[in-house]
Amino acid sequence: MSVFNFFPEGWKNEKIESTNGILQGFVTNCDKDFNLHVELENGEKGIIPREEVEAINVDENGIPKANLCEGKVHKFVQFKLKEKDGDNLIFSRKDVQNQVLDCVKKDLKEGECIKGIVKNITPYGAFIDIGGGIVGLAYIEDLSVARIKSPYERLKIGQNVNIVVKSINRENGKISLSYKDTLGTWEENAQKFSVGMNVKGIIRETEKNKNGVFIEITPNLVGMAEYREGLEYGKTVDVHIKKIDYDKKKIKLVIR
Repeated sequence: MSVFNFFPEGWKNEKIESTNGILQGFVTNCDKDFNLHVELENGEKGIIPREEVEAINVDENGIPKANLCEGKVHKFVQFKLKEKDGDNLIFSRKDVQNQVLDCVKKDLKEGECIKGIVKNITPYGAFIDIGGGIVGLAYIEDLSVARIKSPYERLKIGQNVNIVVKSINRENGKISLSYKDTLGTWEENAQKFSVGMNVKGIIRETEKNKNGVFIEITPNLVGMAEYREGLEYGKTVDVHIKKIDYDKKKIKLVIR
């Protein structure tokens, strides 16, 4: 059983409060001192002081930049109760992040499948929150077997995903993730099809190989068809499955 039982910020399909004493609330305001004002689902309100907002992206005094605090407004964040002074609740998001990082460095295992939410997408990959605002990176080549030109062809910001831990730097807590490892093996995908079937596919890699064109049948299953002029990357085509070779893990297609 996994000891990594954290959830990404904004995760709504699980009861966050039942795990590790972590609470989740909505940031309603960032005041002039860049403290975050949050409201819990039960209506309780509290403050995350600026120095308790971040554990990683901070200056030498442990203070996060103002724009980082402002960027949390109207978003869900996770935190732990720091102190209670009468009706005033003081929370710490930093404590959650430190707890997640500690588990990442000590207990999280490579190959483990965990939950995530896509927080940002760049040309080279997707940054995915795996718990408390701690993010890992899934490079574009780890999003699917079929080669794509943009991570946006696989994921979108805010998407809930299952993700596999590819590698971990135990010293700094940096995590590499794989989305394609959750999409099934070649055999698992190939078993969904049979010779003689007519299916739709997506054109991939037309520029590099003039002897044939690679066609995505599923994100983790690619076949090859004879090259034709005028085929464009990303275009959907109808294809006929001519041959499935389980030994060589190859599929021969005919564009209809």
